[in-house]
Amino acid sequence: MKKDENVAELNSRRETLKKIGLGSGAGLLGLFGGISTAEARERQGTPSYAKAMAPVKIKSVKAIATAPQGSNLIVVKVETTEPDLYGLGCATFTQRAAVVIVAINTYLNEFCVGKDVDNIEDMWQAAYVSSYWRNGPVLNNALSGLDQALWDIKGKRANMPVYQLLGGKARFAIPCYTHAGGNTPEAAAESVKKFMEEGYKHIRIQQGGYGAVGANAANAQPDFKTANFGGATDNYMNERMYLKSVPKMFEVVRKQCGDEVELLHDIHERVQPIDAINMIKRVEEYRPFFIEDPFSPENMKWFAQLRQATSVPIAMGELFNNINEFKEPMVNQWFDFIRIHVSQIGGITPAMKVARLGEWFNVRTAWHGPGDVSPVGHAAHAHIDLAVWNFGIQEAVQFSDKMKEVFSGCPTMNKGYMSVNEVPGLGVDINEKEAAKYPIGTKSNWQVRKADGTIIRP
Repeated sequence: MKKDENVAELNSRRETLKKIGLGSGAGLLGLFGGISTAEARERQGTPSYAKAMAPVKIKSVKAIATAPQGSNLIVVKVETTEPDLYGLGCATFTQRAAVVIVAINTYLNEFCVGKDVDNIEDMWQAAYVSSYWRNGPVLNNALSGLDQALWDIKGKRANMPVYQLLGGKARFAIPCYTHAGGNTPEAAAESVKKFMEEGYKHIRIQQGGYGAVGANAANAQPDFKTANFGGATDNYMNERMYLKSVPKMFEVVRKQCGDEVELLHDIHERVQPIDAINMIKRVEEYRPFFIEDPFSPENMKWFAQLRQATSVPIAMGELFNNINEFKEPMVNQWFDFIRIHVSQIGGITPAMKVARLGEWFNVRTAWHGPGDVSPVGHAAHAHIDLAVWNFGIQEAVQFSDKMKEVFSGCPTMNKGYMSVNEVPGLGVDINEKEAAKYPIGTKSNWQVRKADGTIIRP
């Protein structure tokens, strides 16, 4: 009789635990001496959120080339064995676009077909070293496009925007800086005022082009052109005029636009290091938000002297081609902003690693976002910007109507803030039929010379 009572009591306890549910019930089973946790889980079944997704393989990798806004753009499209599931990434190397297409269609396609789309880290590492020599802009751009496309797919598979997979939002939108300028300091100030009215709080100022190229009509016929040296479209830079004009421009803009607006400037590595240091010291009183690219990658050791000479914040890195180039400057705190070109450095995967490293050394992000990055690449910037704590600033972008006809879901700008398309993945799609209407070219006009014809490095 006693045995029957014990059995009845045990059965009663089991029924009670079934009603409680797996979370609390599994813990109580051991206390009551009933069935095991594993058996309880088996009886209840695996909840849908805990079930693994079926494996998806890469079916093909191809390049899509287009130039709706004039600059060559290259997009990687990764197609999968899952019907209608594909990802897009930016592989734009506008100066050498044609060779990136070959790297994608020939080598990346062969390398990727049959691989699991979910293993992004493994794919990145394998692609990075598979060419043996692994520090080149062509292969890095191709790899960047592949990596971004895989993150796009992962977001679509998870039914989440990519920023959610990177940790979720650390800010509601992305503060951006835009570009103002003119051929005189007064014209630059008027341009700044216009953008301030649009809501921008951070504005980069230039007089003429980089290095004041085109700011003075007297520069139109330098000595090397008179001597028929160099190319017909080569630009001329008067270094002395530029070095004198920047402090004056800062003075006029600050006086006319006030102290609230944050002012930035890009040297673009076009003067001698010692001249850059002296010029930055002269603009310190106008409190720049940052001065960008004071030295070329060949002159990195000059940063130690710059740090001792001035407290002006420095942004650097858009010309870096390998993530390892960021390590020593960041550890030594030579600059304040990580100026990564995400579609060049290898994609979202390495950019996140550099961003996380920057948090430990109080170095903030400032991704390079020029017009020769596709909307897919700008979306990749924005998703990282939303997620990382040590975000600093983002370069703004405006898309033409032609660009929007080719790319749907582009990031948007409003009162100086960038926002992403809140859909799974990176949020940008491409109309391949429209893209084909704008073929790319092969000409690049990046040559700038001194009066005697000497090439000036960017």
